[in-house]
Amino acid sequence: MTYRGRFAPSPTGPLHLGNARTALLAWLAARAARGTLVMRVEDLDRPRVHPGMEARLLDELRWLGLGWDEGPDLGGPCGPYRQSELGGRHQAAVRRLRDAGLAYPCFCSRAEIAAAAQAPHGPADDGPRYPGTCRDLSPVEVARRAGERAPAWRFRVAPGQVAFEDAVHGPCRSDVAATTGDFVVMRADGIAAYQLAVVVDDAAMRITDVVRGDDLLPSTARQLLLYGALGLQAPRFAHVPLVVGEDGERLAKRHGAGSLGELRGAGVAPEAVVGLLAALSGLAPAGTRCTADDLVGGFGWGRLPRESARLLVGAVAALAR
Repeated sequence: MTYRGRFAPSPTGPLHLGNARTALLAWLAARAARGTLVMRVEDLDRPRVHPGMEARLLDELRWLGLGWDEGPDLGGPCGPYRQSELGGRHQAAVRRLRDAGLAYPCFCSRAEIAAAAQAPHGPADDGPRYPGTCRDLSPVEVARRAGERAPAWRFRVAPGQVAFEDAVHGPCRSDVAATTGDFVVMRADGIAAYQLAVVVDDAAMRITDVVRGDDLLPSTARQLLLYGALGLQAPRFAHVPLVVGEDGERLAKRHGAGSLGELRGAGVAPEAVVGLLAALSGLAPAGTRCTADDLVGGFGWGRLPRESARLLVGAVAALAR
């Protein structure tokens, strides 16, 4: 199978070092496999999209030396490459789930779910476990509630473990019914939820390998359920540990971790940034300056540490020296 990877940034804010490291690793995996890298802009959350941010992100990635083979600026055989232009595909997928009895309307608000009795907390990205309030509503009750509030649509999850092999974390398994419950695939405003959109789009773009941060590791089991329900071929996954500050917390301004644009504006060379990202990934010694191309020959998932990469105090400031 020809390797097809992707990087999928959201134009809701500037690229920081953690995002850039994921982009570098996705690029290296594709280039080491002599495959194709797809750029997809995930801009479904329209109120949070910043005007001009897409062009800025793409420009900064190119400055870092990370090009791609298909994308919104280049075109390609699997476009469009912006999620906001793929609503028809998302709607069609939800219709298939509905017709198969695998999706049902849900009229619950987040506040109502959180207030439900004995609602244990599920994965951090999805709030409390859904207690199944609307799972078995009668057609009459559905019609009554639909007259008062537009429903979201939830995927009907069967109990049982979902197992997969991750290129970084090894064997993984999760019981989605126990941890998350039935999850949203289409919001009440008709916009696809992340879990559905990423599955439909990766399948349509023939993605064979997904490289992303391991904060999304809990999403993988849900997505595998959707791949199966829609009869789609699931990709392989590599979830890379996040870059954190020296205190172990997610990167923030207090750690001195500026955006790529800020580093570029301060005159930092792209080779210095790539060298730092390589050092954080176990691919080069600290203090290395190199291009992304320099790293391709030595790339391998076995070299990547499984724990979070700690950005030491002063490491970013040292780039300008």
